[in-house]
Amino acid sequence: MKHRFFSLCAFSLCAAWLSLQAQSPSAGSFRVKQVASGVVYLEGGSRTGLAEGVRLTVRRLAPGEPLLAARVVGEVRVISVASNSAACEILASEEGIQVGDTAVPALEQVESIRVKSAAQARPKYAQVVSFSEGDPLEEEVRESVPRPALPEVNRARGRIAFEHGSIHDRTAGGVRSFQEGLVLRADMTRLGGTYWNFTGYWRGRMNSRGRANQPTLTDLVSRTYHIGLFYNNPKSRYVAGVGRLLLPWASSLSTLDGGYFGRRLGQATTVGLFAGSSPDPTAWNYNPDRQIAGVFSNFELGSFEHVRWTSTAGVALTRLQWKAERQFAFFENGLFFRRFVSIYHNLEADQLVAGRLGNLESGPVVSRSFATVRLQPHQRLSFDLNHNYFRSIPTFDSVLIGTGLVDRLLFQGWSGGLRFQATRQLTLYTQQGRSRRQDDGRPAWNRMYGISWAHLPWIGLRTDLRYSLFDSSFGRGNYKSLSLLRELGESWRIEVQGGQQDFASRLSSQSRARWIQATSDWFLGRHYLLGTGITAYRGDVQSYDQLYVHMGYRF
Repeated sequence: MKHRFFSLCAFSLCAAWLSLQAQSPSAGSFRVKQVASGVVYLEGGSRTGLAEGVRLTVRRLAPGEPLLAARVVGEVRVISVASNSAACEILASEEGIQVGDTAVPALEQVESIRVKSAAQARPKYAQVVSFSEGDPLEEEVRESVPRPALPEVNRARGRIAFEHGSIHDRTAGGVRSFQEGLVLRADMTRLGGTYWNFTGYWRGRMNSRGRANQPTLTDLVSRTYHIGLFYNNPKSRYVAGVGRLLLPWASSLSTLDGGYFGRRLGQATTVGLFAGSSPDPTAWNYNPDRQIAGVFSNFELGSFEHVRWTSTAGVALTRLQWKAERQFAFFENGLFFRRFVSIYHNLEADQLVAGRLGNLESGPVVSRSFATVRLQPHQRLSFDLNHNYFRSIPTFDSVLIGTGLVDRLLFQGWSGGLRFQATRQLTLYTQQGRSRRQDDGRPAWNRMYGISWAHLPWIGLRTDLRYSLFDSSFGRGNYKSLSLLRELGESWRIEVQGGQQDFASRLSSQSRARWIQATSDWFLGRHYLLGTGITAYRGDVQSYDQLYVHMGYRF
């Protein structure tokens, strides 16, 4: 009886093993089970070691012929893998691939497929842990255990749209001009599994027909956005970026159309170089014809959770239309204690050359300085104390005063600010200061007041109302602005901004301007969008209506 029992068990085990072998394809070959529209489907997937990118040779064997007589009929590459199936694209097909043909991987890939196939048969680990001591073979198998990809790897989100617009110039007898442009927004991280990222927003004209010499308010605001391709690998000593961007270690230099390259020296020091042009109309020394290049070094200690200190120093050269302009050193220092305290200062010091650009003196002078101390004892309450200094008159585009984008340049000398979140929805803020010019008998007061409501009852509008009164070296005036934003779910978004500015200055003949701008975006389904915008601008120098519409694709 015992001999019969053991014989029966051995027969059952052999039968089960043969059955499993018949159900699963070999790790060395895979049967073609379907061919459709240039795609080949194989009997075998991730459980048998197949992965995306694997190349296989397709062979055909007539019934009754030996294996050595198999003919090569094509070549395929795996493009998608499931547990027990794989889809392949046809790279070459000499006689036409058919159902029943056999796909065989290259010799150098057979061993890798066998290891992955064997790993699939092993128990899955809830967490993979590495030890300083252990069996090397076991560690090799652990490496082949599939792990979920990080969310940021190969993440690609954004939109691209083609835009058509027109400008009706009311100061030139109603002349119209037309433009075609492009709008791009991107959030692409860890491209191709690397540490390259492409992020930001860009909007610009591709061509223009008619009279459109001066940039409009919409054009100027679009130049303040950033977009670029960045490399930042925590395991690498090198960092780089190219596009429309800020130098990460010296944001006081304003936006560059160019790039930077840096190298880490240890854990705390980074050195590098940068070059580009200056497109940002909100820069204190804005000139679209300027080029800049320089070198820098940065030293940083601490962490964002506790105390952090960062210090940057560098030298740079600028040129106007490729003619020598400035030679200056720049410094940027910051000390931060979590969200409670932050101390920041940036400074630019020029080396003047007598006779260059009208200079009557030579030697080092401070050209620009900004210092601020910010205290936030509670998450709803913060204070700041600032000092702002310019040796020369700022040259930012005065059209942008009413938008609030150049508020940091309107206040010269000492100023203080307060921001208070009265309720979850209501925030009040103000800035008070005074400046004194050399020809002033007494200092002038600068004031700014604002109120922001995150969600107005019943109508659901996000609102921001602001008033500013300023008197500085470049001019005096005031502005009022209102911003409204409404979102209906994820399918529709509308924003309206408007304001009035009064500006008296030797730098501009436009003393008063009123403007209103409305934009709207509809998201049509999952992948398509339709956007429109209109701007009405009325001023002493510029007076126009701008209209545009764009259609695009979301991904």
